[in-house]
Amino acid sequence: MYILYFIIGIIFVFTIGAFFAYRIAFYNSKKIKPMAALGSDQYAKHRETTRALMDEMKELEFEEVSIVSFDGLMLFGKYYHLKDGAPLQIQCHGYRGNAYRDFCGGNKLARESGFNTLVIDERAHGKSDGHSITLGINERKDVRAWIDFAITRFGNDVQIVLVGISMGAATVVMTSDLSLPRNVVGIIADSPYSSPKEAILKLSKDMGFPPGITYPFVYLGALLFGGFKINEADASEAVKKANVPILVIHGEQDRLIPCEMSDAIKNSAPTLVIKETFSTAGHGLSCLEEPERYRKLLNDFYAICKIKGF
Repeated sequence: MYILYFIIGIIFVFTIGAFFAYRIAFYNSKKIKPMAALGSDQYAKHRETTRALMDEMKELEFEEVSIVSFDGLMLFGKYYHLKDGAPLQIQCHGYRGNAYRDFCGGNKLARESGFNTLVIDERAHGKSDGHSITLGINERKDVRAWIDFAITRFGNDVQIVLVGISMGAATVVMTSDLSLPRNVVGIIADSPYSSPKEAILKLSKDMGFPPGITYPFVYLGALLFGGFKINEADASEAVKKANVPILVIHGEQDRLIPCEMSDAIKNSAPTLVIKETFSTAGHGLSCLEEPERYRKLLNDFYAICKIKGF
């Protein structure tokens, strides 16, 4: 009888621990303010520039578009039309981020380079349904669905570039293992993590939790309450199946996701992955640290992808 009580107690502890791990790591109440991530000293010098870019983007006309995910969630995006027949960027924001905060700079660069843009609300963010963030596991399937939407909407000849920042960067890289159609001609990943597991281990340590002890609770929380497996996808493994060029950009002063995680992605597919680092940039800040170099990197990459006009 005591053994039974002991087993029940262990199950109870693990279940409660898994629930709290899920709430901390994966549950999103959608109440994160747009500027919430700009509080550290690395972001401080870019705060006013970011505010101005966000205000500019908010003034642009857009069309709200939507799709239904593989698991029945209504997902929304903002489509910015520049001109008929232009190539399209599908842009994916970061963890608990949003389109305005994370792509105010990137969207402007895309428009100036002649792209129509589709900036999506990841599941559990913005107007999109859901409360579980899956660190790219299910989000990559959503991106695949957005690709199909784009081809149906803009025609079989539309050229598509997938672009992501932070979690969105890892997401678009992990999408490369889902048999992408020929319309997708390139992937740009700014500050990606090499895998959801590695990101969790790093962030657990940053928060003062022992990674080896924390990870089983996080894994179980994702499985029981989020309905997904953390190890289902891995960016450094996905690129081995890629068939398009991939540009990986990372700030060497990134305190959130170490630059070395981009090394793991590059080393997995050295002939397809182009890796560029910015020596003074923090997480996702390369575009603001050296805007002209960033612009040139993107335009050179578009030429490699054989996008019309480059």
